[in-house]
Amino acid sequence: MSIYDELGIRRIINGNATLTALGGSLMPPEVVQAMVEAAQAFVDMHELQRRVGEEIARLTHNEAAYVTCGCAAALVLSTAACVAGMDPEKRERLPNTEGMKNEVIVHRQTRVGYDYAIRQVGVKLVEIGSPDGTSPQELEDAINERTAAMFYFPNAHRDKPTLPIPQAVEICHRRGVPVIVDGAAQIPPKENLWKWTRDWGADLALFSGGKGLRGPQPAGLALGKKELIEAMRFHGPPHPFIGRGMKVGKEELCGMLAAVRWYLAQDEEAMLRRYEEQVQFILDAFADVPGVTARRSFPSEAGQPMPRAELIFDEATLGITRDEIQRQLREGEPSISLANAGAHGVFINPQTLYHEEEKIIVRRIKEILKS
Repeated sequence: MSIYDELGIRRIINGNATLTALGGSLMPPEVVQAMVEAAQAFVDMHELQRRVGEEIARLTHNEAAYVTCGCAAALVLSTAACVAGMDPEKRERLPNTEGMKNEVIVHRQTRVGYDYAIRQVGVKLVEIGSPDGTSPQELEDAINERTAAMFYFPNAHRDKPTLPIPQAVEICHRRGVPVIVDGAAQIPPKENLWKWTRDWGADLALFSGGKGLRGPQPAGLALGKKELIEAMRFHGPPHPFIGRGMKVGKEELCGMLAAVRWYLAQDEEAMLRRYEEQVQFILDAFADVPGVTARRSFPSEAGQPMPRAELIFDEATLGITRDEIQRQLREGEPSISLANAGAHGVFINPQTLYHEEEKIIVRRIKEILKS
């Protein structure tokens, strides 16, 4: 009997996304094995964190790397690094930022709820831009002696009104302001692991370990300039300050290294072709079903270059609402999680589907419609 059976926990077919609420993603055997091996011995955690960072930095063509306790922790620690640097007195005062650089610039139209992690350090977010666009002068005007950093939240759905990252980097660096990119869910493509930093000049890029990289769910990754990585380490665990509660275990450290190695070894083009095939299977399955419109949606919800299948239900024709379909999918056997699409549809995301699970989803939806 598995632990889930013992606890009475139902397994879920995840056609939704790499959501934290669903456990992120499924780790490949190589990652699980690395974590098992790491659990078998005591080690010097400072040494392990540093060596893992050095190896990940080498693999991703960056100056330095640091494994964090999820991407939100990377947001906290990178903000602390920009605000307080390597100053012990300032570190001890956080989140009281009086007298420090305590303003962070963000694009108004790309703000997300997760930027609470930035504000957690005690900084004020300064918004620039509008849905109509952002001018270089707006960024110039927002920078002052209190500016600690600029944060980017890239997403292909909404990037057009924002300043291009290289342009923002040029303006910010001219004024001594670091630029940090939150790419939590922006894998694939794998090139994002070095494009924003090595190629475009951003000071740090932050990623979730448990999404596209398929590493440990409670892990994250910061890549970029050595000076800022060292400052993140200065504020992070085991030091008894703002990062104390953001511990990373030896298992997650080794698992994160294994995940980066695993992902970089994958044929990303073949993976994306498989996603397209899964989406096409779903579209073909509903092409002739009355009351259902099936179409390809691109890019994914996080702006990744991946397709999703979108099913739009004509509720009057079908005699059932989208919400009732969703309820029966969640409560049926097997339990299935899909994202809502507008008022009357659902998205089916191939990124988190395994072992031909798209066929199970198609079968269950058709069963619900027929009943």
